Amino acid sequence: MGSITPCLWFDGDAEEAARLYTSVVRNSRILGVSRAGDGPEDAAMMVTFELDGQPFVALNGGPQYTFTEATSFQIACGDQAEVDRYWAALTADGGEEGRCGWLKDRFGLSWQVIPTALPALIGGDDPDGARRAMTAMLAMGKLDIAALKAAYQGD
Repeated sequence: MGSITPCLWFDGDAEEAARLYTSVVRNSRILGVSRAGDGPEDAAMMVTFELDGQPFVALNGGPQYTFTEATSFQIACGDQAEVDRYWAALTADGGEEGRCGWLKDRFGLSWQVIPTALPALIGGDDPDGARRAMTAMLAMGKLDIAALKAAYQGD
């Protein structure tokens, strides 16, 4: 089977977006930039990059299409410091905080910043604890692992 590479459509800021994403996500890099002209100052038409080893293409296709929440990227975070770091970096400079761990970056792309502990808390063996954790999550913007655990435990 061939590989699958997501292509993200931008209106002129594909290179800026790729630089942000590769600076935020560990083990990431820009692989190449195809420009409209021959000089480094010419506008980027397409940027190829990797986020944690996953290939992506960013295309400056024009204003016809924009991102919606129908497409989002999940970032699994091992601890609160990681949640906080991704949240701050992706909402900076015009990004928008959402609910339940969702946000939009300044380019309008949706991200889910999700602690790896979340599935066990909202789907755990204790149905009452899972319900409390789910209720707590639904009231949050950025997810707070300690608060979710406390809700699960009934504290």
